[in-house]
Amino acid sequence: MIVRPLTGEDLESALPALARLRIEVFAAFPYLYSGTEEYEQTYLRSFANARDAFIVAAEDNSEIVGCATGSAIDDQHGEFAAPLSEAGFDLASTFYFGESVLKPGYRGRGLGHTFFDAREAHARERGYARTCFCAVDRPADHPDRPAGYSPLDSFWKKRGYRKLPGLTTHFAWPTEPGGPNLTHPMNYWMREF
Repeated sequence: MIVRPLTGEDLESALPALARLRIEVFAAFPYLYSGTEEYEQTYLRSFANARDAFIVAAEDNSEIVGCATGSAIDDQHGEFAAPLSEAGFDLASTFYFGESVLKPGYRGRGLGHTFFDAREAHARERGYARTCFCAVDRPADHPDRPAGYSPLDSFWKKRGYRKLPGLTTHFAWPTEPGGPNLTHPMNYWMREF
């Protein structure tokens, strides 16, 4: 298993695999996302060009099995930045974690911690005061919630993150192939350094 940052030509050549990975992992609960490779590659390329962008990937025998991203939050979608700004957080000192996706067969091996460690180190090296991310908010009685589903809240809390009470955003994505973009509520989680 190799975990390494992706930049330049390495990132460009990895875009198709990263796009497929995001679609595969986010199709499951709680995201229920139905994206396209074209959109995903455009999104990832744009993310990589954001200020202080960081993309790290886990590879097993040259196959990308997981990735995590981060960048300056004020260089991301306004849907993510605006609620924090309105709540009084300084955006210039806030580093945003875009996503952390990992194929199910590779979970429970410490890669989630490795991804958080790498992004937090990147943020600290660049002088950020805090990191944050958004997680989709699904009710406990959601009809697509699988039996035995366990949210990642306890993992995030052990990493020093706290859910920001009353602070949410909304972001739209399709939940079925070719379907309309539906709005989904997302909660903020933050760690102060």
